[in-house]
Amino acid sequence: MPFIPHTEEDVSAMLGAIGAASIEELFDEIPPALKTGKLKDVPDGLPEMAVARLMQERASADGFWSSFIGAGVYEHHIPAAIWQITTRGEFYSAYTPYQAEASQGTLQLIYEYQTMMTRLTGLDVSNASLYDGASALAEAVLMAVRSHKTSRRVLVPKTVHPIYRRVVDTTVKNQGIELVELAYDPTTGHTVLPADPGSFAGLVIPQPNFFGVLEDVHAMTDWAHDKGALAIALVNPTTLAVLEAPGQWGSRSNQGGGADIAVGEGQPLGAPMASGGPYFGFMCCRQAFVRQMPGRIVGRTVDLDGKPGFTLTLQAREQHIRRSKATSNICTNQGLVVTAATQYMALLGPQGLAKVASVSHAGTVALAEKLAAIPGVTRAFTSPYFHEVVLKLNDNARDVLRALRAQGILGGLDISGWYPELGHAILVCVTETKTAADLDHYAQHMERILSKRREAPPCAYKN
Repeated sequence: MPFIPHTEEDVSAMLGAIGAASIEELFDEIPPALKTGKLKDVPDGLPEMAVARLMQERASADGFWSSFIGAGVYEHHIPAAIWQITTRGEFYSAYTPYQAEASQGTLQLIYEYQTMMTRLTGLDVSNASLYDGASALAEAVLMAVRSHKTSRRVLVPKTVHPIYRRVVDTTVKNQGIELVELAYDPTTGHTVLPADPGSFAGLVIPQPNFFGVLEDVHAMTDWAHDKGALAIALVNPTTLAVLEAPGQWGSRSNQGGGADIAVGEGQPLGAPMASGGPYFGFMCCRQAFVRQMPGRIVGRTVDLDGKPGFTLTLQAREQHIRRSKATSNICTNQGLVVTAATQYMALLGPQGLAKVASVSHAGTVALAEKLAAIPGVTRAFTSPYFHEVVLKLNDNARDVLRALRAQGILGGLDISGWYPELGHAILVCVTETKTAADLDHYAQHMERILSKRREAPPCAYKN
């Protein structure tokens, strides 16, 4: 946001208008012992050119990394227009739009966002977002239990992001809800559905799953519905431009089938990888479950003059403070990031989103083939995948990734700790930001590093 400094005349005029002798007088209730005084360590001002040079030097000190890490946060190209618009004052400083008469711009943007998300997911209703993908999944589990009313068990595949599973467990474990972990096939990476699951309220269906593997979502959706449970889709929004939408999952999608709830992380839609956030979680559902949906919903109506207008609907503000009786204790949304996501989807459009997804997938396939041709590297699973793939190494994954990092390459995520049964395994991701030269550069260094480590003499001592 642009900064406009006040002149001494401006300051004097404002102080005179409120009857204060100085700015310090405005804060005279603060005890002197708590005041820091002047900032002695702040250097003198510099010319603009010198400041730019200093900032470039500081940025260079951080280094430039070619990142092949995904695992829930993805490096996509963000057109400059996205955040130029998003950081305009009317968006940047907007508060929760409780007062419709003063918030039509914000309400309309959220309404447009909800419309885009329902079209991506193929479901009827979208809320105005949640904190992040993990908490969105936790809210979906609670929503499934409330809707089912009989069982308090939810099936969660081991192929769901390990951190998501921890967040869900933390959220529901003290509410008498049981999370049942489902195993995966060690050859394909697909979730294995149990023969006798007992009664359960919902099944989480990741697409793609944490390994990047594409699950058989139609079979899983039908299986959940046959058992009288809800199907909870956990999806990457980028995939929805090229894969079937959750609302179309299952063989009976035209007769009211499809997933019942769809959630995920919205960061791929125009949010940068910013040291852990802020991001936002999205949630969509079928019309039948709209009154169980947490968070806010914006509706479109007309006023007495027939002019279109927007307002919060279905939920009163007070319901969010009813503690355990509330639909949810989510009391805000990640509005600014949702603004960026709305601009991103509008600017790219369906064709642009599909191109991002297709190029990312093609890049991952190309890199996986290059790396799997290197002695000591194999694909962990045989199934089709999207823009992430698990590779098994015959060397210590942590040490190999450290060696790649020394070459300016963030080569993937070591998942050996979460999935020790895979041995030394890394999760590698490619997006549209990577060129053919980037893939060759990665593969060349991986081959050189593994070859050098094979030829290195064994240590003369043991710890």
